[in-house]
Amino acid sequence: MKTNYKNININTSKNTHDKFLLGDMTEPLPIENDSCDTVVCIDGIEHISRQFDFTKDVHRILKKHGEFIISTPNISSLRSRWRWLTTGHHNKCNSPLDENNPTPLHHIAMISFPEIRYLLHRNGFKIVEIKTNRIKLISWLYSILLPYVYIATYLVYRKSSWAELNKEIFGQIFTKSVLFGETLIVKAIKQ
Repeated sequence: MKTNYKNININTSKNTHDKFLLGDMTEPLPIENDSCDTVVCIDGIEHISRQFDFTKDVHRILKKHGEFIISTPNISSLRSRWRWLTTGHHNKCNSPLDENNPTPLHHIAMISFPEIRYLLHRNGFKIVEIKTNRIKLISWLYSILLPYVYIATYLVYRKSSWAELNKEIFGQIFTKSVLFGETLIVKAIKQ
């Protein structure tokens, strides 16, 4: 489904931003180069198939040192990894998509933290903050998996020829937000 771009004027006395732009994330954004201070993508990136192109376009429209904030269901959490192991479906995408009734609401491209990091860093961003919206009590039950996950991840990451970079990624993967959070919130700055 294609969305037409529309300018919407909001006329309220409390609103500091009187203009918003609706657009299609799968097409180039109709915004001038280096013209935005911040772009926020709230639970949207997992709904598009061209995530790399979208991220590249966000880089184009942001000013130098502009912020790009992404939120997405956290499939890197231990709870989601366990669900994937046992059912083949991640948390927040826990059943097959309805092939007979495709909708933009489908999570067609769930994305893990390492993939988000790669997407951002390859497109000229640097991650400066990793947060979550919440950690549910049930998520702590999965901490029993932590020793196994830690060892298995360490063994994979230490083998690489870019082991120094992997130390940074490894440290980010083992934060509370990534291991236990429901929604992953990543803030990156345009370099």
